[in-house]
Amino acid sequence: MISELVVDVKPKEISIAVLEDKSLVEFQKEARSDSFAVGNIYLGRVKKLLPGLNAAFVDVGCKKEAFLHYQDLGSSFNTQQKYLKQLKDEAKKRPSISKLQILNEIEKEGSISNILTVGQEILVQIAKEPISTKGPRLTAELSFAGRFLVLIPFSDKISVSTKIKSNEERARLRQLIQSVKPKNVSVIVRTSAEGKRVAELDGELKTLVKRMEDNLFKVPKLKAPAVVYEETARIVALLRDIFNASFQHIYINDRDVYNSVYDYVNLIAPEQKNIVRLYTDEFPIFDKFGITKQIKSLFSRTVTYKGGAYLIIEHTEAMHVIDVNSGNRMKGSTEQEKTAYEVNLAAVEEIARQLRLRDMGGIIVVDFIDLAEATNRQQLFEHMNKAMSNDRAKHNILPLSKFCLMQITRQRVRPILDVQTSESCPSCFGTGVVKSSVLFTDSLEGKIDCLVNKHNVKQFTLHVHPYVAAYINKGLFSLGMRWKAKYSTRMKVIPDQSLAFMEYKFFDPEKNELDMQEEKELK
Repeated sequence: MISELVVDVKPKEISIAVLEDKSLVEFQKEARSDSFAVGNIYLGRVKKLLPGLNAAFVDVGCKKEAFLHYQDLGSSFNTQQKYLKQLKDEAKKRPSISKLQILNEIEKEGSISNILTVGQEILVQIAKEPISTKGPRLTAELSFAGRFLVLIPFSDKISVSTKIKSNEERARLRQLIQSVKPKNVSVIVRTSAEGKRVAELDGELKTLVKRMEDNLFKVPKLKAPAVVYEETARIVALLRDIFNASFQHIYINDRDVYNSVYDYVNLIAPEQKNIVRLYTDEFPIFDKFGITKQIKSLFSRTVTYKGGAYLIIEHTEAMHVIDVNSGNRMKGSTEQEKTAYEVNLAAVEEIARQLRLRDMGGIIVVDFIDLAEATNRQQLFEHMNKAMSNDRAKHNILPLSKFCLMQITRQRVRPILDVQTSESCPSCFGTGVVKSSVLFTDSLEGKIDCLVNKHNVKQFTLHVHPYVAAYINKGLFSLGMRWKAKYSTRMKVIPDQSLAFMEYKFFDPEKNELDMQEEKELK
């Protein structure tokens, strides 16, 4: 399997696409002004106790107060509070965690009212981003994640990923970490650590310890609510979790982001640093790699797959529902059970892909085509488990019911990715009345005239739908060439698959959009 990462950086947003054998399997999109909250550590202040829910609301500086349940305090909460008090009282001494005396663990079934008080300052970490009407979900069990290891202060344990099956390798890793681990910190050994050398693991452990100490030593200077530690940029965090030897290329169209990713890959895998490449072509990077077309087809309500069958995906506040439909696949078929099984089997692959792609979390109910034979239902269940084995999110799959319904729970960390695939009309803006399409190029020429003669912009690019671009650029002395000669401008016409048929955008040499759209009110 060949894996590729493509990053599209725009002035207002950044999009990240993961391809496996040219097929889009993960897609993330966020405004550049947004902060990546999951993993951030805050010095928060308890605002309200909820004894009925055995939880508390904590102010961490977000618009909505964050939710902290008693079970998320962590067994070492008493030790954490003791260290926080030492940081406040002995700021100049910079107390070491390794010299800290570990206190007794809190009761597993205790009460939040016996542990927290209103106004109390606590160290917390974002476990889930705000979703819908809910604020962030918090945990007081802090962690610092690396590529091979996860460091957890205020306890003293070693855990090895259950995905590492070899008992000899598990014992080797446990013994290795035990020999280099400082006191009073726990370490989780990630799956990617399998087969790694002592020097690599020891080097990362020292880096994580330094990161932990440097950030915790900031606390005495802070006043709650305040950020103690910010998780690394989304693109680097994604690389940290998924990067492996199967990656062939990483393409990025922004030099600053390229430099940060190059430095990170050079740090963790110097032998693969040359796979990071700066994309400088004028054509949109997602169009170049066929991603735009996949996004348009994969994020709609109806998703087609092999043999004319299709899925219908609906999202509600409580759950996600996926309906499997055979389309024209079963017409004329005399073997209904066999055909239904084949359609369902193909649907499993697409469903597993959609869950990763849309980052669907919570409860997912899949309505498969009815199967009469129990063996077929069992094989379908086993195939779903295999198809989701590469999914990094924690999930649980239940066997199919006799009505052929499958229930899946999948870790929900951030809101589901909602990509609008429908296109609003750029000519009528929803009024239903448009100018004649024959006059579209005349309208574009008017915009060019305005840019050159009124705003004195001599160099720019015009992005239009590929069909329109082909019309403008056709012939030896094309319409585009005539515009350049007439207005003495250095203009380039770029086909852009993300635009609707009669939509257009102008950009300056720095890739900033020039607002030249039509007025929305048609007279």
